[in-house]
Amino acid sequence: MSDRIPAAELKSWIKRIPEWDLEEKSILRTVEFDTFMEGIDFVNNVAEIAEDAQHHPDIDIRYGSVTLSLTTHDKGGLTASDFEMASRIDTLID
Repeated sequence: MSDRIPAAELKSWIKRIPEWDLEEKSILRTVEFDTFMEGIDFVNNVAEIAEDAQHHPDIDIRYGSVTLSLTTHDKGGLTASDFEMASRIDTLID
């Protein structure tokens, strides 16, 4: 498991994933979809890569959007694993 990234370094890390927002001890991204089922398909794809990486986002599903939140709970904040997972999730989005 990665070490927690110091707060002073987080701004440089977040630049690597420009579609994500930094919020205290987590990174968030909301993805919009035309239909509920498109969002569900996306969540299923996220679940596959999360299982592979053994690093799981918190997921909020709404009719036309999915919000993902990443943090490393056992480290009490963000680690390189969160940013790597965000980058992998970004590959699923056109």
